Amino acid sequence: MTAVALPELRSRIEALPAMDRVLPALDGLPPTYLVGGAVRDLLRGAVVKDLDLAVVGSADASARELAQRLGGEVEGHERFGTATLRVAGDLSLDLATARRERYRRPGALPEVEPASIEQDLGRRDFTVNAMAVALSADERGRLHDPYRGAEDLEAGAIRVLHRHSFVDDPTRLLRAVRYEARLGFTMDRDTEALGRTAAADRAPETVSGTRIGTELLQLLAEERLRPALARLAGLGLDRALHPALAVDADLAGAAADAAPATGADRALAALAALLAGALDALTGWLASLDLGAPRRDRVAGAARSAGPIAAALNANPRLPDSELRRLLALEPPEALALALALGAPAEPVSRYLRDLRAVGLDIGGDDLVAAGIEPSPALGRALAETLRRKLDGEVSGREEELRLALALARDEAR
Repeated sequence: MTAVALPELRSRIEALPAMDRVLPALDGLPPTYLVGGAVRDLLRGAVVKDLDLAVVGSADASARELAQRLGGEVEGHERFGTATLRVAGDLSLDLATARRERYRRPGALPEVEPASIEQDLGRRDFTVNAMAVALSADERGRLHDPYRGAEDLEAGAIRVLHRHSFVDDPTRLLRAVRYEARLGFTMDRDTEALGRTAAADRAPETVSGTRIGTELLQLLAEERLRPALARLAGLGLDRALHPALAVDADLAGAAADAAPATGADRALAALAALLAGALDALTGWLASLDLGAPRRDRVAGAARSAGPIAAALNANPRLPDSELRRLLALEPPEALALALALGAPAEPVSRYLRDLRAVGLDIGGDDLVAAGIEPSPALGRALAETLRRKLDGEVSGREEELRLALALARDEAR
């Protein structure tokens, strides 16, 4: 492969944050390249967020030498041939040993060995991500583009590098949809045909749920979520993930859009929307995504509760404050976002979040005990009833709260 000279890339590279320190520090180190999405975005004139470097040599050794020169700390991952360098001032570099990969079976993690930069680019997912720009002083700014990624970038095309790409790594199906949405691109005809075949053959079943979960959450976090999910369903990828998964792109998009107002996680709210119609059938699949118990429970809770919440608020949008608090207080924020997406009136949800969620008593159990009330469940019930009446405006201030709670506790003790 002949490296393509693009002189303007040199100035773009040198203008990247912290490159005035990084580039001189690379002197004398093995050939190093900016790779992947960073090159894609550099060519597009977009903001480069992550600096991913490929080293033709040991990434760990280069990272440790850079740490000495720049002053920083290295976290190495010897098994994967990668290292992360963190330098004061929020500079973070991800380095990887240039390598080639071999898949012993579909969906398996690849076996890797050191390789040239050209061979490293050949293991990438799509041509627009299979480019490298040299950083070493002797060829800085030279673009390595063996798969015509720059042409596909110009054409707005997502194209795989070989026909077995989606079979080797079916998570690329989700990634292709995500890049289409993020970049406004479209899979070329052959790539789309390969994707449809892989989905029809249920290729995602060969991949661990953990890897599917990681890619799916990244997709669900995209701003242009509705077209992404419509595309996913159009490819048959929803049913390939699970037979009971039927994507409603508008509902998931509405839940994601409601997330900021409710404090919900955008991706988790969208995932709850995907599960809402068939939670019982999809509970095992949700667990397989390995989101961690807190996030899993928030998604399941939202999928289960959002419908009843929406129904209750539509039936009585003027619930007393205490009843509104009782309805919503134990629900994850994703349930509120999904309830809004399902048509719940916005005013009571906003009122709860703005005025009621943080309301508490100015007294506690210790105050009642100090006034002679024996510790018992009655004490807790008295406090709960006092809070209810405070929410509904029947009492205010510490003295009124204490007087009411004592009367309630004493009445129950008689």
